Amino acid sequence: QVQLVESGGGLVQPGGSLRLSCAASGSIRSINTMGWYRQAPGNQRELVARITGAGVTNYADSAKGRFTISRDNAKNTVYLQMNSLKPEDTAVYYCNAKGISGGSTRYIPYDAWGQGTQVTVSS
Repeated sequence: QVQLVESGGGLVQPGGSLRLSCAASGSIRSINTMGWYRQAPGNQRELVARITGAGVTNYADSAKGRFTISRDNAKNTVYLQMNSLKPEDTAVYYCNAKGISGGSTRYIPYDAWGQGTQVTVSS
């Protein structure tokens, strides 16, 4: 199994910044794509940004120019630097990782989610 633990959420004023972190652990053979999604009350979960193992990134239009996703492959960790935050960025942010897990002779694809971290942008 693969576990994801997020940290870094909180309350911030409009225009402020936050940095989210997500560390993956467990029987990890590889991590292909890591990403951040968010879900506001009454809305569906949506992609914010994702990054491949090779460092290729893509962003939601709402995140372009304000958010930066990065990863540390040695630490199995993905980050989301969020600048110029707006009230509409308020949501629960979820980390996602896809890859291959397993022991010495097993290869099991996984699609893991973290528990979510609350981001609130308000004055």
